[in-house]
Amino acid sequence: MGSSAVGTAPEGAPGFAELWAAALACTGYAGVDQATLAERLRAPAADLLAAVRAERFDPEPVERVGAALVGLRLAAARSLAATVRLVGERLLGPDADEAARGRLPAVQGALAAGFTDAAQEKIFRDQEVIRRAALDARRGAEAKLLASEARFRAMFTQTAVGICISDAAGTVVEVNAALADMLGYRVSQLRGIPVSELRHPDEPPEMFAPLEQMRAGTRENYRAERLMRRSDGSPLRIDLSVSLVRDEVGGPLFLVGMVEDVTERHQLQQRLRHQANHDPLTGLANRALFHDRLVAAFATGGEHRVGLCYLDLDGFKVINDSLGHDIGDELLVAVAARLDREVSGPHRLVARMGGDEFVVLVEGSDAEGMRALADHILRALGEPVRIGGHRLAVSASIGLVERAVRESTPAEAMRDADVTLYWAKAEGKARWVAYDPDRNAREVARFTLSARMPAAVESEEFYVDYQPIVRLSDGVLTGVEALVRWAHPEFGRLGPDRFIGLAEETGLIVPLGRWVLRQAVDQSRRWHDRYGDRAPMISVNLAARQTEEPDLVADVSTIIGAAGLPPSSIQLELTESAIMGTTGGPLRTLRELADLGIRIAIDDFGTGYSNLAYLRHLPVHAIKLAGSFMEGVGSLHPDAHSDETIVSTLVALSHALGHEVIAEGVEDSSQADRLREIGCDSAQGWLFAKAGPPEDVERLLDEQLFTAAVRQRR
Repeated sequence: MGSSAVGTAPEGAPGFAELWAAALACTGYAGVDQATLAERLRAPAADLLAAVRAERFDPEPVERVGAALVGLRLAAARSLAATVRLVGERLLGPDADEAARGRLPAVQGALAAGFTDAAQEKIFRDQEVIRRAALDARRGAEAKLLASEARFRAMFTQTAVGICISDAAGTVVEVNAALADMLGYRVSQLRGIPVSELRHPDEPPEMFAPLEQMRAGTRENYRAERLMRRSDGSPLRIDLSVSLVRDEVGGPLFLVGMVEDVTERHQLQQRLRHQANHDPLTGLANRALFHDRLVAAFATGGEHRVGLCYLDLDGFKVINDSLGHDIGDELLVAVAARLDREVSGPHRLVARMGGDEFVVLVEGSDAEGMRALADHILRALGEPVRIGGHRLAVSASIGLVERAVRESTPAEAMRDADVTLYWAKAEGKARWVAYDPDRNAREVARFTLSARMPAAVESEEFYVDYQPIVRLSDGVLTGVEALVRWAHPEFGRLGPDRFIGLAEETGLIVPLGRWVLRQAVDQSRRWHDRYGDRAPMISVNLAARQTEEPDLVADVSTIIGAAGLPPSSIQLELTESAIMGTTGGPLRTLRELADLGIRIAIDDFGTGYSNLAYLRHLPVHAIKLAGSFMEGVGSLHPDAHSDETIVSTLVALSHALGHEVIAEGVEDSSQADRLREIGCDSAQGWLFAKAGPPEDVERLLDEQLFTAAVRQRR
């Protein structure tokens, strides 16, 4: 019956029970009025609602509901069909969530399974009654024989179940009208023909063996779903139960078969199975079927290979948001049809994973073939799609995985396909990217570092090294740059290039930068206590993210004030790109820091595109020339003249603006000599010392003090 016959959506179990009773009243005779039937259906209706709303589906209560229908004498296939259809259309209201709707096919399947088992059990019980009646007819007295035969004949002729009695040779002795109607014959036409003529030719030969065993007397009962042939040659799907009747000496005498037409039920089960394994919008395989096929592919083992094309439509959300979900759904249907047409084939499965994500499973794959497939998919999707008057351009990002099944598991293959899809999106979309284990290992390590970093700050796994800054005119150590390091318990000693970017992305650069500043200021305090005015200035790197913190100036002031240091003994470094992008609040922060007396330096100067007019308005005290320019300074390198010209220009410009110039990355004496000639003020690099612990700096300071003392005595 259609939805219009049952009114509006039910309100809970009582409302659904009333709709259910109305639907069943048209399909069978329950022996009670509709109101009483609705009352009896309320508890089963509540069980169905509980099952579809449960977080974890349990089929047992639903199977009991199916059995209860048979117990109410509503065992016809029409009763089951009406119930399954009503559950799918009316059990849930329009406001039900997607998870509950996704469980409807499972509820319908369990309901059909419980109904089927109960109906078959009822048939089996009826069969036993008939068999016993046949035995009683043979063994009883004549009066009892006549009475028993009368009861048997009444049941034989009146039951809706088909009954066939054949002899041990396989010839039909008797059939009832119900079976004759099912097969499209008259009863007289079926008597005396071999049972084998009623078998459908599509049945495999092994299906005949159990009946042959019964005729031989080695088997008592047999039950199975079989195919019979109607008079017009069409197939009839039946549920067949056969029992053996023996003679006085125990030999095979008759075979009594009970036949139920289950064609409608089989078609319903087929539809439910299809719904459970296919996407309702596109008709493609769904996630469940794809997972089963993937697991089966990996179960083959050995050198068998499997490939995955995991694709996601680019910009689909924009189409959904701007043109509406109806257009978005039509686009998904069009894309699915194109993929099915262009990609489907032997040993391939195209599935929709949800949303705008699709996947192609290829069994017996190879790397070159998977790359060709990905290119073909991109070309196929590149053709615009016309929907609702719109000409929509579609592209996709594709992640490729191809490997031998012995090297992986289904879960690992899907995880890696998802990772490669993310790579394709990040690299610009409309492309495919193949899985790279080395790249994945680097990203896993990166994620591992990011996850551990908060605890590492608290557990003091970080430490600070110091690299000397030397005045070029006399070689005196005038400052040091504080460089943070990470003593990682698994990966060992890590330089800032491995984790500073992660710290900036996660926001941990703020507490980490505060910790480094505090460590550097405390160390400066110790050096001032030991060396007095000869203590070096300490330069600390400051990330652009830190300048956006409203408490930065207060934190820096508090840390320096607590150590009792002059602010001029601390220099804060920002990269050229960061300091040139400072406007508004961050620029005010830099000026407030400079007003405190703290030195501000531009790090890696010359690598960006600085607005030189803007530079003179910044509160900058020092310029640190990028180490990349040092390669051509004081050497015969082909770029030497260009590098020296750039360095000379930058030094002159910086001096004109009143800034000190510090060269980074100085590695040999020829570079230092040339920088000195150009007029560069200071330098740092491996020529003077690598970054190291405070003790290394103190050793250099002590050597300089000793040298100065010797000169004074002379």
